[in-house]
Amino acid sequence: MQQVQLAEELYRNAQRRAQATGFSSVDEYVAEILSHELSDEVENFDHLFTPERLAHIDAALADCRAGNYYTSEEADAELARRRAEWLRNNNP
Repeated sequence: MQQVQLAEELYRNAQRRAQATGFSSVDEYVAEILSHELSDEVENFDHLFTPERLAHIDAALADCRAGNYYTSEEADAELARRRAEWLRNNNP
């Protein structure tokens, strides 16, 4: 088994990402990422759909089905309102 050295900050970031995406170790996470990155196969995104991400998608879908969403017009209006507020607060 070969070893790879990571800078401390990079290791901590990988450790946080591994935990957040459901991997049991940094080694497992890095091996998974590298195996997909170095693969010659047609691009496959299955590895991105972790149980946590699927749960988040399911929860968002349930919200949409319950009517808890913005229409495009509502989203545009909300973003315009927030932009105007930000510009008021952050322009000299």
